[in-house]
Amino acid sequence: MLIIHHLGISQSERIVWLCEELEIPYQLIRYDRDPQTRLAPKEYKELHPTGTAPVIVDDNVILAKSGAIIDYIIAKYGNDCLKVKPDNPNFADYLFWYHFANGSMMPAFLVDLVVQLLAGDTENSNAIVETLQQRAYRAMDLAERRLGTNDYFAGNEFTAADIMMVFP
Repeated sequence: MLIIHHLGISQSERIVWLCEELEIPYQLIRYDRDPQTRLAPKEYKELHPTGTAPVIVDDNVILAKSGAIIDYIIAKYGNDCLKVKPDNPNFADYLFWYHFANGSMMPAFLVDLVVQLLAGDTENSNAIVETLQQRAYRAMDLAERRLGTNDYFAGNEFTAADIMMVFP
């Protein structure tokens, strides 16, 4: 049985959602973040060399990284559903949003968070801080504009791109 090692407030939310959508049976092992540091507990970090969430175990396979896990689960258990085929007119949009989540949006949000923690009041900070903050705002604006004209990120059908965008 597929085991999802779920770290609270992390990208592992994507994996739980995917398995629910595909009606795949799984075992959920939940880990809470340290209330002071907000970091994963030691036993979670030891699951995989990356030390990051999410992590799944499937027979002899131990896999980390949400995009890799989603691709793995869809290919192995989902009969490639929730993906857009290359001959579909929305294929490029699917690829863009699927990779935008971790390639652009998550880094922008992370930089913004770190800047806020280190700089304090970013409203009155220097131009570098403002530039970094604008990346996060642009990423969110792009996502909001897309959903303003489409039902889902890759067009009018729910896909794995929507799952990737849930926790950028």
